[in-house]
Amino acid sequence: MRLTTKGRYAVTAMLDLALHEDQGPITLADISLRQGVSVSYLEQLFAKLRRSKLVESVRGPGGGYRLAGGAASINVAQIVEAVNDSMDATRCLGKGDCQHGDVCLTHYLWTDLSERLRQFLGDITLADLVSREDIQRVRTRQDKGACANANQDAINLERII
Repeated sequence: MRLTTKGRYAVTAMLDLALHEDQGPITLADISLRQGVSVSYLEQLFAKLRRSKLVESVRGPGGGYRLAGGAASINVAQIVEAVNDSMDATRCLGKGDCQHGDVCLTHYLWTDLSERLRQFLGDITLADLVSREDIQRVRTRQDKGACANANQDAINLERII
């Protein structure tokens, strides 16, 4: 079992939204700049997150995305499942046909692990993550870096014009 890039990036993007929700709707370009994930990849993830009603889109000037329901109501398991990432540790995807159509010797071990992982991630909300000091330190560093990058882009644009 492994958490794929899709699940990792979805959790990262949703945490970025939660960390910046006081700024109003957040654009995918802003998330891309801070997290180093392409806008096109974020668009694919956010289409799934929107269908799962975890985010809302805001159109027009000043538009972007915001959390639907708030950081305290969204857990990590919901995010991972919304982007169709599997938390199943079994080879048979829980079907019980892992050994020539029958249950293998370790099927129930891996089923239990899958359930514990789902439960563990289900117990962690975005609000829990936002309240962590270590995450706040990373946020501060990323925000400073994004600001510096934006300033450099503006300088480069002035040179071109």
